[in-house]
Amino acid sequence: MLLDDYRDLTDVALRRRLEPERGLYMAEGAKVIERALAAGHRPRSILVSPRWEGSARAALAAAGVDAPVLVRSEEELEAVTGFQVHRGALAAMERPALPSVADLVRGARRVVVLEGIVDHTNVGAIFRSAAGIGADAIICAPTCADPLYRRSVKVSMGTVFQVPWTRADEWPGALDELKEAGFVVAALALADDAVSLDDFAAGGHERVAVVMGAEGDGLTRAAQRAADAVVTIPMAGGVDSLNVAAASAVALWALR
Repeated sequence: MLLDDYRDLTDVALRRRLEPERGLYMAEGAKVIERALAAGHRPRSILVSPRWEGSARAALAAAGVDAPVLVRSEEELEAVTGFQVHRGALAAMERPALPSVADLVRGARRVVVLEGIVDHTNVGAIFRSAAGIGADAIICAPTCADPLYRRSVKVSMGTVFQVPWTRADEWPGALDELKEAGFVVAALALADDAVSLDDFAAGGHERVAVVMGAEGDGLTRAAQRAADAVVTIPMAGGVDSLNVAAASAVALWALR
């Protein structure tokens, strides 16, 4: 039954397991759904309140896609999903096949690599920074949260469909693969031997991969050892570091 795809959306642990197993992800809101369709992603179905039905059908028609549009009252939407669907529309989208790391970075100059970032809000915000400031691709380590989880997609404003990304099978082996492809790998971390972001950016490296780590513990020692350099953002006011999403914006701006 198509409605089963939308049940218990507030149960994060269940959805983290269920959605990849079913080969789907959730897109919430008309703009996000339109961006997913524009990126070539295909919906299994769209669930809407009555006032959003016309917009949903128009978006499908514009994309040349045929999919069921399930129309339910706002009360029924809340009963199925477990929350009040303020944006009026949800789409169960089929997950696209992910490229290999080698295929992803071919021709790229600026790459962001995420290790152990488990907060979906941070993942979505990093994608938005990558899209807005300029990064060619994002690589997620096996320990990184799902960029296609509903919260990540929502916070990214749909830019998870705009910035090419993949998940690395080998970790930290993927960093060696990037170095072999000609990237200078910069681990963003606090360390006694770290160079400042200003000094690193002044190096004018042709291809750079910036590696960012978990919200609390930062990058693992293995990831730092695999990098060409450990880089830190100069801070003031006795503050030692920024939130990882903010740090991604600062690093990308410095390396643009």
